[in-house]
Amino acid sequence: MICYVYRSEKKQGAYLYLARGKSLEDVPEELMSTLGSCVQVMQLNLAKRNKLASQNIEQVKENLVAQGYHLQLPPKISTDVINYGA
Repeated sequence: MICYVYRSEKKQGAYLYLARGKSLEDVPEELMSTLGSCVQVMQLNLAKRNKLASQNIEQVKENLVAQGYHLQLPPKISTDVINYGA
């Protein structure tokens, strides 16, 4: 399963995976307006992988088959303050 990965120019840390045969025009307009322009950064063959660095590969594959794309958002950064003092 070949997919193409695009980096959002507007939303830092957001990546859009597109199934082979799909284009950015196939992605819902509302999502594209959130992401802004996107730049292709790589091509992946998911059939030759059993995991991805920050995404569940099975979920990515399911989304690519079901909707033609998968959205990877940046991880949430915890802003909780830890009190080490006594």
